[in-house]
Amino acid sequence: MGLASVFDRVIATDASENQIANAQPHERVDYRVAPAENSGIESGAVDLIMVAQALHWFDLDRFYRETRRVLRFDGVLAASAYRFFHITSAIDQVVNDRYYDKIVGSFWPPERVLVEKFEDLPFSFSEIQTPPFEIVAQWNLEDLLGYLRSWSATQRFMRANQRDPLEEIADELRAAWGDTKQRRRVIWPLTVRVGIKAIPQPPKK
Repeated sequence: MGLASVFDRVIATDASENQIANAQPHERVDYRVAPAENSGIESGAVDLIMVAQALHWFDLDRFYRETRRVLRFDGVLAASAYRFFHITSAIDQVVNDRYYDKIVGSFWPPERVLVEKFEDLPFSFSEIQTPPFEIVAQWNLEDLLGYLRSWSATQRFMRANQRDPLEEIADELRAAWGDTKQRRRVIWPLTVRVGIKAIPQPPKK
């Protein structure tokens, strides 16, 4: 929705029909089911391509070809990713050190490791430096548990073991959180990579 407040028209694509079906309608947003590598968007029609927490899933060579096709000259590709959030040191330790690595760590898909090496992913555009960015939310403990339960590694663990892995850290989280209704500030530092499609230079005579 953020892009719709800046641009007159936004085309939002996802390869998953379920993701598109659950998207929030907006008069400026055109939702489409399409893979990133074959968007179906008109050539040279796009000012900005934004990829949020998804670049590691793509066939990068094909995606970059598609990006060059649909972007206008001087168009921008921006990709962002995050790994861990920060709440308090005690909560972070339970979630990031214990739950993420030790409890559900073996259930992350192989592509997840690319999020941890996001800065090193091939990026075949002329990159520009960006200021720091972050996502900020205000959550209570139930919000946090709902988020952790949505992790793909959590879902894979549940299918494999027929139990909820969050039960292993529930007591620790409650102790670290305090009043479970208390809303705490949750911060995800973003890694952002931005590149510009350069205008072709005329050949030198």
